[in-house]
Amino acid sequence: MSRGSRRPRGVTVKTPEQVAKMRLAGLVVARTLDRVVAAVRPGVTTGELDRIAEDSIRAEGAVPSFLGYGGFPGSLCTSAGAEVVHGIPGPRVVRDGELLSIDCGAVLDGWHGDAAVTVAVGDCGPELLALSAVTREALWAGIAAVRPGGRLSDVGHAVESVVTPHGYGLLDDYTGHGIGTSMHEPPYVPNQAPDGPGRGMVLTPGIVLAVEPMAVLGDPEVVVLDDDWTVVTRDGAQAAHWEHTVAVTADGPWVLTALDGGAHELGTQRRKEPVRAV
Repeated sequence: MSRGSRRPRGVTVKTPEQVAKMRLAGLVVARTLDRVVAAVRPGVTTGELDRIAEDSIRAEGAVPSFLGYGGFPGSLCTSAGAEVVHGIPGPRVVRDGELLSIDCGAVLDGWHGDAAVTVAVGDCGPELLALSAVTREALWAGIAAVRPGGRLSDVGHAVESVVTPHGYGLLDDYTGHGIGTSMHEPPYVPNQAPDGPGRGMVLTPGIVLAVEPMAVLGDPEVVVLDDDWTVVTRDGAQAAHWEHTVAVTADGPWVLTALDGGAHELGTQRRKEPVRAV
């Protein structure tokens, strides 16, 4: 085993049965995000979206991962405009012409799923639509790198290879992460690879990662608001955030929080789905 390829302390390798349980949690997240996105419109409050999410998660027998996590008061993170991540849902009215990122987590039978989407609210300008589209493309490039025998830095290299040619700022202090019976587990999954691909931990079947690029139109420098949660761009530029939970399998990446498992985006066959016992 070459230097730097060892698994960091605390990284867990799931059995196929455990990954199947995580898939069920991921599907709760996927369906909840669909319901929340359908309710987005100019004038809706982030608190209203949060109530839809909590009702959806609990109706499926799951629990919101975010609610109460470190004192966080919502079931979603709702970050609009210059807010990049960790926005607290509440009376904030979503406005026409801004991007809204919606980050959702659910725990089912002790296993977590975590995903985020960015929604264009009303009539967004082409520069914002392009920012979101490129960030989403970077997400799928990173997911495609989550393959057995690959290295952790392959993910960040794939993400930045998509984002940086467009001149967007890419956050480096906020990263993806491992996930399992805890929402955040080692390893960190950076969205950049300063030393290039082919470095870091070897990806083996059973490792599950949350890949989540965050890109901004302007400078990537951010600050945290007085609520101790909401991360905003210092220059006021808008941001986009996309995320999926992805398992390494012998056949390649399995996107646990995509309804089709990532088959369409990755050009793979749809997998046989686990069935939850009633």
